[in-house]
Amino acid sequence: MDRSGHFEGDDPFAIARRWLAEAEPQEPNDPNAIALATVDETGLPNVRMVLLKDIEADAFVFYTNYTSRKGREIEATGKAAFVLHWKSLRRQIRVRGLTEREEGPQADAYYESRSLKSRLGAWASQQSQPLSSRTALMAEVAKVTAAKGTNPPRPPFWGGIRIVPIEIEFWADGAFRLHDRFRWTRTNAQEPWTIERLNP
Repeated sequence: MDRSGHFEGDDPFAIARRWLAEAEPQEPNDPNAIALATVDETGLPNVRMVLLKDIEADAFVFYTNYTSRKGREIEATGKAAFVLHWKSLRRQIRVRGLTEREEGPQADAYYESRSLKSRLGAWASQQSQPLSSRTALMAEVAKVTAAKGTNPPRPPFWGGIRIVPIEIEFWADGAFRLHDRFRWTRTNAQEPWTIERLNP
């Protein structure tokens, strides 16, 4: 199977890191933005944009408030999917997988790397819950600032979500809409990958 060029390599995470690095100078805003999909208790999907913060050796990581709608839906199902799409490169990566929390030193380090206002905002926002006004939110930020100071700890309800994929698809635009697609699949994280080319 010819996987030269954009698709070359035996490690899908290395390919994903390479594609992201190639997108960074091309995409004007947030080349690491992913459309994250979850499902609610009735099976109805939800999709929203979040920022992918790490491509590990065997997983993808983003950070969120665990009490948010996406956090609750991920907790209930243990599953998520996302798409990374780069219009400038005419490429995308689709991922489907199982989830686990990242609540250790890695989450602490990422939280500490954020701006102070973002760290305080994580404490102040009851993400996805109804809000009476912007003024009420800013009042809560002021209250948290007074209580937590200039070095707030990571909230216990905020941290990382690691997506361990069982399916990764790499897509690149082709002439006459004859796109190139390669899908990597496995039944669990311990199994080897099966790779197949897909029809466009």
